[in-house]
Amino acid sequence: MVLDRDGTLNVEKNYLSDPSELELLPGVIDGLKLLRRHGFGLVIMTNQSGIGRGIVDVQGVERIHGRLTELLLEAGVSIDGIYYCPHAPDENCVCRKPKTAMLYRAAAELGFAPDDAFVVGDKLSDIEMGHAVRATTILVLTGYGNQLAQTVEQADFIAEDLAEAAAVIVQLSDSASKNH
Repeated sequence: MVLDRDGTLNVEKNYLSDPSELELLPGVIDGLKLLRRHGFGLVIMTNQSGIGRGIVDVQGVERIHGRLTELLLEAGVSIDGIYYCPHAPDENCVCRKPKTAMLYRAAAELGFAPDDAFVVGDKLSDIEMGHAVRATTILVLTGYGNQLAQTVEQADFIAEDLAEAAAVIVQLSDSASKNH
């Protein structure tokens, strides 16, 4: 399970730089708990161009990820890893979504097949990254997803929020296991 951060797990704050401003979206805890109960690994992948743009430093992003991990653990949810691209868009790196290096790195380190993954996010770059590795994609209508819903037909599924996305994933997973 590959999850975007801003707009998918937490409220979109346009270059979040203060851990105290981190606010989980409704349904996130329930969705993550459902996925964990069904045996899914959870990895977060996020573009953090604020680093490359000089808006926030690496330590600031690490503090935000520490706070995110803390909030989730307090609710009984552990995350297997957090991966981020620190580059600005014009740096043309290989890790910035929709490119796939970040996902392939996580897959190698955590031991999952990218094409067996589900990619959940609120932006076209999340959906494009998922399709590039032949993963199943879900656009959530939180964050920027609401603005994209009418135009993004590339997503395999569209969900109101992470809780609904988790329910879709569990249903798909259960159906797939019954067909094998």
